[in-house]
Amino acid sequence: MPGFKLSARSAARLRTRIVALISFLVSVAMVFSLGGCSLPGSSSASTDSARATVTFMLDWAPDTNHVGVYVALSKGWYSDAGLDVDILATSQAGADQAVDAGNADFALSTLNNVASANAKGAQNKMVLDVQQKPSAVWCALASNTSITRPRDLDGKIFASFGSSEDDAVIRRMIQTDGGTGTFDKVMVGTSTFETMTRGQADFGGFYDTWEGVESRLDGPALTCFWEHDYGVPGNGQQIGIITSQSMIDSDPDAVRAFVQATQKGYEWAYAHPDDAAQILVDEAADANIDIDLAKASMKEIVDDRYWGDPDAIADGSFTLGSLDADAGQKWLDFQNEAGAYVDADGKALSTAPRTGDLYDGDFLS
Repeated sequence: MPGFKLSARSAARLRTRIVALISFLVSVAMVFSLGGCSLPGSSSASTDSARATVTFMLDWAPDTNHVGVYVALSKGWYSDAGLDVDILATSQAGADQAVDAGNADFALSTLNNVASANAKGAQNKMVLDVQQKPSAVWCALASNTSITRPRDLDGKIFASFGSSEDDAVIRRMIQTDGGTGTFDKVMVGTSTFETMTRGQADFGGFYDTWEGVESRLDGPALTCFWEHDYGVPGNGQQIGIITSQSMIDSDPDAVRAFVQATQKGYEWAYAHPDDAAQILVDEAADANIDIDLAKASMKEIVDDRYWGDPDAIADGSFTLGSLDADAGQKWLDFQNEAGAYVDADGKALSTAPRTGDLYDGDFLS
């Protein structure tokens, strides 16, 4: 909004996240340029040990969604499982496309993203679902007093990453609240926060477990709406680890080793949130993550049971990594009815994707 400025601390965080992305992209280039490094997508033995090398691609700058991978790396659980794991920055095409093309063996993604990519011809599978309930929120700056409820988003400008799935969610929220569901869009620049504070957009989408926590710690203050409060069914924001069907077919042992070590990493992080936050900060040092933000994010994840019931995980009645297929299918059906999923020719699917085709839980411990 006009006259609104980021605090010094928030501005510093924004700068460091930009630097982190650039640094990680440079590291990707180095993987291809150094002759002694294994190419992404390969699972060949490394030159100095019997361990196989696999690659894991981030979906954005490192945050607590990735913490289980960093914990497993720090604790040596990948090495124990016979793996060397290289962490890559997300590619320009996106993590889902990189996995399908064989440029990364594993990546962080969502059930919805797998559905969207596979509709266009990819053959990816989610093999470990971390997040059991939605953390996506739709927010305006609190200083924008013209927006107090979803129907106020009618005619406003959405800071978009170009996803038709987001459009369906926002339209449903507005209409459920009594609006028409019409809004304009502008593509996000450096960040959604920056696009909004510059007055280029009125609202955007955030993860409450990261940007929402960041807002509560240091501003800017937000007015937010949860999609499940306004008629959006199911959960397509189930965040987890994906791989390709070709990787599953060609090297199921590597898939099992990676999945189970990563599963152990998330379980440990859930039980030791402060220590896991420190590991994230230390292992992803180039990202310059604020330790207070990382700890507050982990606290919210644990307090709100985003990864499942900790007691049920401890007593074995729930397996961390399991997918809520019913919630996933409700989301997929909703999105397909809205015409959000299209094939490689841009034609809307006649039948919604099926969770059974998008998820494979056989590799969990």
